[in-house]
Amino acid sequence: MMGIKRYKIIKACIFLGMVMMIIALYGAFIYAPKERIMGDVQRIFYFHLPIAGIVFLAYSVVFISSILYLVKKNIYWDILASSAVEIGIVFTTLVLITGVVWARPVWNTWWTWDPRLTTTLILWFIYVVYIMMRSAIEDEGRRARFCAILGIIGFIDVPIVRLSVKWWRSIHPYVIKSSSDVGLEPAMIKALVLSMVAFLILSGVIFVLRVNLSLAEREIEIFKADRLKEDEL
Repeated sequence: MMGIKRYKIIKACIFLGMVMMIIALYGAFIYAPKERIMGDVQRIFYFHLPIAGIVFLAYSVVFISSILYLVKKNIYWDILASSAVEIGIVFTTLVLITGVVWARPVWNTWWTWDPRLTTTLILWFIYVVYIMMRSAIEDEGRRARFCAILGIIGFIDVPIVRLSVKWWRSIHPYVIKSSSDVGLEPAMIKALVLSMVAFLILSGVIFVLRVNLSLAEREIEIFKADRLKEDEL
């Protein structure tokens, strides 16, 4: 069960995340200047890029946790991985939605089979299969093992998504070309950083809450199983 001290910390983080999100909205829509070529539609970038960052972070947690589960056989790592997958799927969906909203006025189409878009969609399907596998396999150990393997294999697509713009002829724009040339005005960078911090805090809180919920659910299942055995005796 979640302790009172931990509950207060999470509650404070939720409040901080909400405040940061309000500040990020101000930064994206008021503080940051209008982009010269794309105009106001470019402002979706202040949400699209941080959300994409959370996607990469979430699947990295899945990858590391899956390896640790296969090594240590501790169900805690499976719970971390599955919780991170849920966060990753939600944010991957948001990446795709914000991407097509941006693409419609800029590319004059809702969807194109661009390498970045295609590999991101494949990433979404991989981890949807992960969730379906968890629902289909009843045995806890077998489910955790198979999902860990898929979590590791599926992560291969993460660097492919990241490097797809460089590897293939893509119309997806470079946001940051190099460390010396970010291609953004100072106000734009500040707005982007604020948004990144806001999404990082909120996604972190959601992840912690989901892990605690999964742990509580498992404790209840163990308790029910023990009571059933006692009733049979």
